[in-house]
This record gives sequence, structure tokens and C-alpha cells, in this order.
Amino acid sequence: MFAGPFAESIVARAQDRSLLQIEIHNLRDWATDKRGSVDDRPFGGGVGMIMTVDIVDRALAALKPGRVILLTPQGRVFNQKLAQNLSKIAHLILICGHYEGFDERIRKLVDEEISIGDYVLTGGEIPAMVMVDAITRLIPGVLEKPEATKFESFSPLLEYPQYTRPADFKSQKVPEILLSGDHQKIADWRQQKALAKTKKLRPDLLKK
Repeated sequence: MFAGPFAESIVARAQDRSLLQIEIHNLRDWATDKRGSVDDRPFGGGVGMIMTVDIVDRALAALKPGRVILLTPQGRVFNQKLAQNLSKIAHLILICGHYEGFDERIRKLVDEEISIGDYVLTGGEIPAMVMVDAITRLIPGVLEKPEATKFESFSPLLEYPQYTRPADFKSQKVPEILLSGDHQKIADWRQQKALAKTKKLRPDLLKK
């Protein structure tokens, strides 16, 4: 599942330039039975299988120490500020569950629990891909122009409207101020538009 996203675009280039190292570990490597089981039926009954605490514990003991993150709907919601904070940490370990959930004792083995939103997925693989992509582009040197992330959405406002050629498309014209060449006026206009867009579409961000 990880091969495609991690072998493309910015994430791939970051690895090629040794700015980022990604290692994918299969929890079945730490299983003890012939089937490579990493989950079992929940005590007390219920639907689905639960990831076992002993497997995760052995895996973490075998890995280089780092900040351990459990990907779960119960965690705090991932956002741009959190991505920025995590981009400054040298080694992250992301634990991806699958299907039903985790043995509750696994939560005591981790440093933090993170969710990418208020919905349920079949596993933590896609959330891990989302986090790696968001964090990677914030690592110094990954983007050719480091200032590129300064004016992006959620930093801290939604991004201002942007336009390119043609300047007139079916009577929809690019705002004249963007063609003026006056950098200060353009900067002021962009700030105003970013604020207005945020107020209209995500007023909760302004409260924060």
C-alpha cells in the first residue's frame, strides 16, 4: 500500500536527496505462530479482531527509539501546526492498526495518539501516508523555495485566491491589482482575501 505514494513526487525526491528516510515494517515479522498472527478475538465477545499488545511491544523494542504515534480515531486531530511540530522530530514511529482496533494496553506503549479526521477507515495505512506527506514537505531543504509553506492554507489562514494565464477567460478576468506589479499592494490584497475566505469558509480557524 505504501509503495506508490512513497515512490512519487516530493516524498520520493526527499528520500533520493537523503533528507528523509522511510522504513516500512510488517508487524507479522514479530509474530510467534506459523500464521504470523498479529490480532486475536476480543475478551468479552464482539465483532472483529483486536491487535495484540505483545506483538506491538516486541516490534517497538526491536526498533530504534523514536516518538511513537498510534493512528486512531480517538487521537487528537492532525493539522498543519501539528505537522510543523512533528517535522522537527528526528525519528517518528507510526503504528497503523487495521479493521477493528487495538488492545487497550497498546496505548500505554505510545507517546501520542493522532487522528486525521472524524471518520473511520479500514486501517491506519492511509492516515500514515497523509501524515508523511504533510510532514515531509515541511522538512528544511525538501522544497526548493522554503517560503512556499509560509502562505499556504492553515498557515494560519486559508490561502488567498490565485490566478494564471489567460488573464481573461470567458469574461472572467484576473483582478487588476495582480497585474499592477505593485508588490506591497498585491501582498495587502492577498492578506485581505485570505482573511475573508477564512472568515467565510472556516471561521473556526479565526477563533483558534
